[in-house]
Amino acid sequence: MKLGIIVGTRPEIVKMAPVVRACRRKRVPFVFIHTGQHYSYELDGVFFDELKLPRPDHNLSVGSGTHPQQIAAMVRGLELVFNAERPDMVLVEGDTNTVLAAGLTANKLAIPVGHIEAGLRSYDRRMPEEMNRIVIDHLSDLLFAPTEQCRKILLKEGIPPERIFVTGNTVVDELILQKPRALKAVDFNILGVAPRGYAIATVHRPENTENEKRLGAIFAGLRAAAKSLNLPILMPLHPRTRKRVESLGWRLDKEIRALPPQGYLEFLGLQANASIIFTDSGGVQEEACCLRVPCVTLRDSTERPESIDVGANVLAGADAKKIAACARKMIFIKRDWRNPFGKGDSAERIIKIAANYLKTR
Repeated sequence: MKLGIIVGTRPEIVKMAPVVRACRRKRVPFVFIHTGQHYSYELDGVFFDELKLPRPDHNLSVGSGTHPQQIAAMVRGLELVFNAERPDMVLVEGDTNTVLAAGLTANKLAIPVGHIEAGLRSYDRRMPEEMNRIVIDHLSDLLFAPTEQCRKILLKEGIPPERIFVTGNTVVDELILQKPRALKAVDFNILGVAPRGYAIATVHRPENTENEKRLGAIFAGLRAAAKSLNLPILMPLHPRTRKRVESLGWRLDKEIRALPPQGYLEFLGLQANASIIFTDSGGVQEEACCLRVPCVTLRDSTERPESIDVGANVLAGADAKKIAACARKMIFIKRDWRNPFGKGDSAERIIKIAANYLKTR
């Protein structure tokens, strides 16, 4: 068995890291392929270094561009790599253009596809990620659903039950492994805050950053929440968000303290020690839930409803008053919810399922 492990963005690197390690432990041959969808050191290279991962065997270096341009460049590059390497199965994770391009290319070359994190749905078809999720789930041969709720969604969409496996989410594997290192990675003296004496915020989705009204309401809500909770908000700025803030001529004040993009360990440590988290990121919603830190999601919908169901998360959208009100509510909740995203053995289960599938072909 030879697996093709595909990554392209920061979250994919983190969530595929346990799969790479599981392959090494089990002595499963694999080819590690990076599309280069994220390409700066802050959003890419630092993660290979911090997580002690091997450098990819192939990097397509597609960089930025429109969605069709990115996907087309990836498909062209991946076809050449797949034909040269001939993996027995391609594993993809999540909902990015990288996932869609790799799944389509493998499918057209008659290479089985395994989709890690299958069955997530926000039911907001305006999101490019939502369409990517739907397409990749319906062309994949194996679907690794993180939760039972995701499995039920896939069954309702007509996917045969024998192709679906509930494995938990590999984000839990990596979080459990790296949390001890992460807790030592933050220098609170430099940041000028104390553990539990601050909040964290991340905003990067185009539906928020490219809409001036929404983005303005989010910042207004964060400022109101900071004043109401008497907590500074530390905000690592995604390059897209920083560029947008600068183009609008906005200045962040003492309530919202801008930080450069953080490495995985630093950011995980910041999350673990925060009093509350504000985010429009799906992965951060999962991590906050696993770390038992209350989360306020700055979106109108989420593909991680399990975090809401257990009481760890709440949707506030881009309404300034609602953001502040949700913050006041969530800051006082008990952090005793159960973790719905797995036990930390997802990667091992995925590799075993893939191996059994390939034996029977």
